[in-house]
Amino acid sequence: MNKNRELIAILRGLTLDRCIVVGKILIAAGFTKLEVPLNSTNPMETILAMKNKFGTSATIGAGTVTNVNEVNELSKIGCQMIVSPNTDKDVIKATKDKGMVSLPGAFTPSDFFAAISMQADGIKIFPAFKLGVDGFKAIKAVLPSHLKTYAVGGIDETHFNNWLDAGVTGFGIGSNLFHPSKSNEDIQFAAKKIILSYDRWHTKNL
Repeated sequence: MNKNRELIAILRGLTLDRCIVVGKILIAAGFTKLEVPLNSTNPMETILAMKNKFGTSATIGAGTVTNVNEVNELSKIGCQMIVSPNTDKDVIKATKDKGMVSLPGAFTPSDFFAAISMQADGIKIFPAFKLGVDGFKAIKAVLPSHLKTYAVGGIDETHFNNWLDAGVTGFGIGSNLFHPSKSNEDIQFAAKKIILSYDRWHTKNL
């Protein structure tokens, strides 16, 4: 199993009663980064439960984090990764000060370089479907080569090849992988398709 897959499962709407079952399905399929957005129901309790269960086998993070108070609260429950929809320097600084992985959202060159200046661990390209592969290529040409970039928003496995060919590091997958209305079998099927597509590109490009 490739433990370094750069795939983030965005679990918007995940509830406490399902979080362990869903986490097991995704980790078994090959995901090692699980994100619960804060606009889910009781996200702090869900993140804590997942961190206690999976914290040594996967990175458990929070998404849609927009202020420092949220960062501080998440740090107290052992959250390991902070993902934001925007580039907020105070959120990035607080995240790094607390020893968590920082993945702020960026769309413009100014966003990217603001995040880089604050020592963010990577960039969440959001919304990726609006920037597009050509837009990303143009921005990537001026970015540090080591910077990790994740395409998020309107992305499914059918888009992987074009984005990976353009040099993106990985992806955040939301409703194409998980939605509260999806059955466990649906989630498992979607997870396997995503992992297979990601692995196929990397095997071809070894």
